[in-house]
Amino acid sequence: MNITRHTWIALAAGGSVALLLGAFAFQHIGGMSPCKMCIWQRWPHVAAIVIGVFAMAVPGRFFPVLGMLAALSTGAIGLYHTGVERGFWQGPTSCTSSGTGGISADKLFDQIMAAPLVRCDEVAWEMLGLSMASWNAVIALLLAGMWIMAARARV
Repeated sequence: MNITRHTWIALAAGGSVALLLGAFAFQHIGGMSPCKMCIWQRWPHVAAIVIGVFAMAVPGRFFPVLGMLAALSTGAIGLYHTGVERGFWQGPTSCTSSGTGGISADKLFDQIMAAPLVRCDEVAWEMLGLSMASWNAVIALLLAGMWIMAARARV
Protein backbone atom coordinates (compact mmCIF):
# COMPACT_ATOMS: atom_id res chain seq x y z
CA MET A 1 0.00 0.00 0.00
CA ASN A 2 1.46 3.32 -1.08
CA ILE A 3 0.30 6.17 1.17
CA THR A 4 0.77 9.59 -0.39
CA ARG A 5 2.45 12.60 1.11
CA HIS A 6 -0.87 14.43 1.39
CA THR A 7 -2.39 11.51 3.28
CA TRP A 8 0.48 11.46 5.78
CA ILE A 9 0.16 15.23 6.25
CA ALA A 10 -3.60 14.94 6.73
CA LEU A 11 -3.15 12.16 9.29
CA ALA A 12 -0.45 14.03 11.22
CA ALA A 13 -2.20 17.41 11.25
CA GLY A 14 -5.54 15.67 11.86
CA GLY A 15 -4.02 13.94 14.88
CA SER A 16 -3.14 17.34 16.31
CA VAL A 17 -6.69 18.52 15.62
CA ALA A 18 -8.06 15.46 17.42
CA LEU A 19 -5.80 15.97 20.44
CA LEU A 20 -6.77 19.63 20.70
CA LEU A 21 -10.47 18.80 20.38
CA GLY A 22 -10.06 16.19 23.10
CA ALA A 23 -8.29 18.69 25.37
CA PHE A 24 -11.03 21.26 24.79
CA ALA A 25 -13.71 18.62 25.44
CA PHE A 26 -12.10 17.72 28.78
CA GLN A 27 -11.93 21.42 29.60
CA HIS A 28 -15.33 22.69 28.42
CA ILE A 29 -17.53 19.59 28.64
CA GLY A 30 -15.76 17.71 31.41
CA GLY A 31 -15.05 20.79 33.50
CA MET A 32 -11.34 20.01 33.90
CA SER A 33 -9.41 23.27 33.80
CA PRO A 34 -5.93 22.91 32.28
CA CYS A 35 -2.78 23.75 34.17
CA LYS A 36 -0.09 26.01 32.74
CA MET A 37 1.93 23.09 31.27
CA CYS A 38 -1.22 21.64 29.69
CA ILE A 39 -1.63 24.92 27.83
CA TRP A 40 2.04 24.79 26.79
CA GLN A 41 1.39 21.39 25.18
CA ARG A 42 -1.42 22.80 23.04
CA TRP A 43 0.61 25.43 21.18
CA PRO A 44 2.80 23.02 19.18
CA HIS A 45 -0.37 21.24 18.07
CA VAL A 46 -1.72 24.56 16.79
CA ALA A 47 1.57 25.07 14.97
CA ALA A 48 1.38 21.56 13.47
CA ILE A 49 -2.10 22.27 12.12
CA VAL A 50 -0.97 25.52 10.48
CA ILE A 51 2.13 23.78 9.14
CA GLY A 52 -0.11 21.05 7.74
CA VAL A 53 -2.03 23.62 5.70
CA PHE A 54 1.19 24.95 4.20
CA ALA A 55 2.59 21.45 3.70
CA MET A 56 -0.44 20.51 1.60
CA ALA A 57 0.15 23.47 -0.69
CA VAL A 58 3.93 23.56 -0.92
CA PRO A 59 5.92 20.56 -2.14
CA GLY A 60 9.16 19.50 -0.52
CA ARG A 61 10.31 18.35 2.87
CA PHE A 62 10.57 21.69 4.67
CA PHE A 63 7.03 21.85 6.07
CA PRO A 64 6.80 18.16 7.00
CA VAL A 65 10.08 18.52 8.90
CA LEU A 66 8.65 21.57 10.69
CA GLY A 67 5.55 19.50 11.50
CA MET A 68 7.76 16.78 12.94
CA LEU A 69 9.53 19.37 15.11
CA ALA A 70 6.17 20.69 16.35
CA ALA A 71 5.07 17.15 17.25
CA LEU A 72 8.37 16.45 19.00
CA SER A 73 8.04 19.74 20.90
CA THR A 74 4.64 18.92 22.35
CA GLY A 75 5.87 15.40 23.08
CA ALA A 76 8.87 16.78 24.98
CA ILE A 77 6.66 19.10 27.00
CA GLY A 78 4.35 16.16 27.71
CA LEU A 79 7.28 14.06 28.95
CA TYR A 80 8.48 16.92 31.12
CA HIS A 81 4.95 17.38 32.49
CA THR A 82 4.70 13.64 33.19
CA GLY A 83 7.92 13.81 35.20
CA VAL A 84 6.53 16.71 37.21
CA GLU A 85 3.26 14.84 37.83
CA ARG A 86 5.10 11.72 38.98
CA GLY A 87 7.54 13.65 41.16
CA PHE A 88 10.63 12.77 39.12
CA TRP A 89 11.65 16.44 39.05
CA GLN A 90 10.42 19.83 40.16
CA GLY A 91 8.14 21.74 37.81
CA PRO A 92 7.78 25.47 37.36
CA THR A 93 7.26 27.14 40.72
CA SER A 94 4.28 29.01 39.28
CA CYS A 95 2.18 25.84 39.10
CA THR A 96 3.65 23.24 41.47
CA SER A 97 3.83 22.71 45.19
CA SER A 98 7.12 23.77 46.74
CA GLY A 99 6.57 22.61 50.30
CA THR A 100 6.15 24.63 53.46
CA GLY A 101 9.32 24.00 55.41
CA GLY A 102 10.78 26.91 57.36
CA ILE A 103 8.36 29.69 56.38
CA SER A 104 6.10 31.77 58.56
CA ALA A 105 2.34 31.40 58.67
CA ASP A 106 1.92 34.76 56.92
CA LYS A 107 4.24 33.77 54.07
CA LEU A 108 2.49 30.39 53.80
CA PHE A 109 -0.87 32.14 53.56
CA ASP A 110 0.49 34.44 50.85
CA GLN A 111 1.82 31.38 48.98
CA ILE A 112 -1.57 29.67 49.20
CA MET A 113 -3.41 32.74 47.99
CA ALA A 114 -1.02 33.19 45.05
CA ALA A 115 -1.12 29.52 44.03
CA PRO A 116 -2.88 28.65 40.80
CA LEU A 117 -6.18 26.82 40.98
CA VAL A 118 -4.87 23.95 38.86
CA ARG A 119 -1.50 22.54 39.80
CA CYS A 120 0.89 21.01 37.27
CA ASP A 121 2.18 18.38 39.70
CA GLU A 122 -1.12 16.57 40.17
CA VAL A 123 -2.55 14.00 37.78
CA ALA A 124 -6.08 15.18 37.04
CA TRP A 125 -7.07 12.19 34.85
CA GLU A 126 -5.44 8.99 33.73
CA MET A 127 -6.20 5.96 31.60
CA LEU A 128 -4.24 2.70 31.66
CA GLY A 129 -1.84 4.29 34.14
CA LEU A 130 -0.97 7.23 31.86
CA SER A 131 -1.97 10.84 32.47
CA MET A 132 -3.18 13.18 29.75
CA ALA A 133 0.35 14.61 29.52
CA SER A 134 1.73 11.09 29.07
CA TRP A 135 -0.83 10.26 26.39
CA ASN A 136 0.02 13.50 24.61
CA ALA A 137 3.69 12.51 24.60
CA VAL A 138 2.99 9.00 23.25
CA ILE A 139 0.63 10.20 20.53
CA ALA A 140 2.94 13.09 19.64
CA LEU A 141 5.73 10.60 18.93
CA LEU A 142 3.39 8.73 16.60
CA LEU A 143 2.48 12.01 14.90
CA ALA A 144 6.17 12.85 14.52
CA GLY A 145 6.57 9.51 12.74
CA MET A 146 3.73 10.45 10.38
CA TRP A 147 5.42 13.76 9.63
CA ILE A 148 8.62 11.86 8.85
CA MET A 149 6.69 9.61 6.48
CA ALA A 150 5.24 12.71 4.83
CA ALA A 151 8.74 14.12 4.35
CA ARG A 152 9.90 10.86 2.77
CA ALA A 153 6.81 10.22 0.61
CA ARG A 154 6.45 11.14 -2.99
CA VAL A 155 3.88 13.73 -3.95
